[in-house]
Amino acid sequence: MNQANKNNLNNLNKFTSCHNDTSTLNSATQSRHLKRVVLVGMPNTGKSTFFNRLTGAAAAVGNWPGMTVSFLQAQVKIGGKLTELVDLPGIYDFNGFSDDEKVARKFIAKYPLDLVIVILNASQIDRQIALPLQIKALGLPAVVILNMADEAEQYGVKIDTDELAQRLDMPTVLISAKYGKGYGRVYREISSALGQQSQTIQESPTCLNNCAEITPQQIESVLSGVVTMPDRIGVNLTTRLDRILLDPVWGLPLFFLGMYLVFSLIWNIGLPAQGLVGDLTAWMQTSLIEPILSPFPEIIQNFLIDGIWNGLATVTGFVPLIVLFFILMAILEDSGYLSRSAYLMDALMGRIGLDGRSFVMQMMGFGCNVPALMGTRVMRSQALRLLTMLTIPFSLCSARLQVFVFIIAAVFPNRNGAIVLFSLYLLSFVAAIATAAIFQGVFKNDEPFVLELPPYRFPTWKQVIIRGWGEVKHFLTRATGFITFGCIAAWGVTNLPLNATGLDTIGGQIGQFLTPIMSPLGIDPYLTLALIFGFVAKEIVVGSLAVIYGLNAIAVSGHISDTVTFAQGYSFCIFCLLYTPCLTTVATLLNESKSWQFTLFSLAFSLTLAWVASFCFYQTVLLFGFQ
Repeated sequence: MNQANKNNLNNLNKFTSCHNDTSTLNSATQSRHLKRVVLVGMPNTGKSTFFNRLTGAAAAVGNWPGMTVSFLQAQVKIGGKLTELVDLPGIYDFNGFSDDEKVARKFIAKYPLDLVIVILNASQIDRQIALPLQIKALGLPAVVILNMADEAEQYGVKIDTDELAQRLDMPTVLISAKYGKGYGRVYREISSALGQQSQTIQESPTCLNNCAEITPQQIESVLSGVVTMPDRIGVNLTTRLDRILLDPVWGLPLFFLGMYLVFSLIWNIGLPAQGLVGDLTAWMQTSLIEPILSPFPEIIQNFLIDGIWNGLATVTGFVPLIVLFFILMAILEDSGYLSRSAYLMDALMGRIGLDGRSFVMQMMGFGCNVPALMGTRVMRSQALRLLTMLTIPFSLCSARLQVFVFIIAAVFPNRNGAIVLFSLYLLSFVAAIATAAIFQGVFKNDEPFVLELPPYRFPTWKQVIIRGWGEVKHFLTRATGFITFGCIAAWGVTNLPLNATGLDTIGGQIGQFLTPIMSPLGIDPYLTLALIFGFVAKEIVVGSLAVIYGLNAIAVSGHISDTVTFAQGYSFCIFCLLYTPCLTTVATLLNESKSWQFTLFSLAFSLTLAWVASFCFYQTVLLFGFQ
C-alpha cells in the first residue's frame, strides 16, 4: 500500500475513538445470554435474501429499494450458541434523512449489539464502500459481505477480498445469496468474530448522529489496486430488455398487458383450484363433521357448522389462489420490473403530486396495504408520504381479490371473468390517481425523484416458494384470529334473538336500517352486513356470506348467482374495493402518519368515494336498462 493510501486510512482511523470511548457493557444483554447481530446495507443489496438463507425465516424479499421497512429478527445458532439476528431497513448513509435511515440509525444508537454484518452489492462496490467505512469510523465490530458475486463476475468486476479485508480491518467475504454460494465461509467468519467479541456494544447516540463523512480520497485509498472495474459495461440482457420494456411508446401498454396476463392466470388457474378445495371441504362436512356432531343439540350443530366451519372452509378455498397470486407478484418484484414501472409511471404521477415511488407502493399494496404504507418511509417529503398513504388503501389487495373472484364467479360465470377482474384493478388506479389529483394542492411535494434501476434478476424457485409459503402462513394466522372472530360474530347477529330468522335477526335489522343508504347502490341487506364485517378484515366478507346464508362455499355461490344480478355484484365489488380498509391497515395508517386527523379523514374520504362510485355505476346501468 502506498504512503498516500496509508495517510488517508490513518485519517479515517481517527474517528474510531468516538465509539471506543463510549462503549459500555450492557448488563441487560449479559443477563439474556443472547448475542445480537445486526444486518446493515443499502437497499436492494440482497439483505433480506441473506437473512432468509441464514435463518430459514420467510422475510419479504423484493428487488425494490426500501422493501425491508421494519425490523426482521430471528434466532439462529452460530458457533453452537443461540444468536439474535436483526435485519434493519436499508440505509444509504448514517447521515441520511429518510425515515428508514433514521430508524436504522436509532436502532444502532439505542440497542446493544455484538456484531454488524455489512452487506454490499459487489458489482457496485465503488458506490457502496462508504457504508463499511462509516461503520469502521464508529468502531463497530463488523463483517463485510460482498453479495451478488454472480453479477459482479458477469459485469467483469474483480475484487481482491483478502487485500480489501486488510485495508478495512474487517473480515470480507464474496458470496451469492441468491444461489447460496459462499455461506460456509460467511458462517465461519461471523462465528469467529462473535467469539472474539468479549463485550456487547452500546452505541452513543451523540457519536452516531455526528458520523464522519467519507471523502472520495478515503474511498480511493481503500479500493485502489484492490477492485478492478470495467471501463464500459457491454450490452447485456438488462440493456436489451430495457430497450423494449422502457420504450416511451410501448412501455406502458406492455406493462398493463403483463398485469392483465397476471390476473388472467389467477382466474384460469386459481379459480379451478379453489373449486377443488371447495369440493374437498364439502365432502369433509357431509362425511365427517356432520356425523360427528349429530349427537349434539341443533343449536350447537348450527353454530359449529354454519357459524364456524362454513365460513372458514369458504375462505380456505382461496389458499391456492393466494399462493399463485403471491408467486406471480414475487416474480415481478424480485425481477426488478417494479422499479421500471416506477420509471414508466413517474411522468404521469408527477402531474398529480406523486412520483414513481408512489406507483410502486400501489403495486406493493396488491399483496397487502400494510407493507406498502410502511414502504413510504423511503420518501423524505412528508407531504409526498401523506398523499401516497391517502391513495394506497385503494390498491386491490389479496384479501379483496378473494372477494372479487368469489362474486364475479357467481354473477358472471364465464371465461370473460378475467376481464372483469382486471377492470377492478384498473379502477383501483383510477381511484388513486383521482384522489391524488384532488388533494395535490393540499399536500405539495417538491422532493426530486431519483431512481437507480437494478439489473433484471430472475428469482430462484426456492425464493418464490419461500415467498408463497410465507404468505400462506400469514393467511392461516389471520384465519385463526380475525376471520374466525368475524365468522362467529356473523353467526351471532344472524341467529339472535333465538328463533328469529332472516330480516328479523339483529343482522337483518342492521341491514334493513342501512337499506336507504345502500339500496341505491344495488346492495341488499345481506350484502351490506357482509361489508360491515369487512371493516375488520376483507377476508371475512367471503366467510361471513357463507355464515349469513347458512350455506357452504358451493351452495352460497349458487345462491348469489340466483339472487344477485351482475350490476349489483359489480357495484358490490366497487364498494368493497374503495371503502374503509381493514383494521390492520387503519392501525398502520395511524402509526405511519402519526395523526388521528389524517387517519379519520382518510377513512371518511374512502367511504364517501366508495358510495359515490358505486352509486354512479349502478344508477347508470339502470338508466340504460341493463341489469
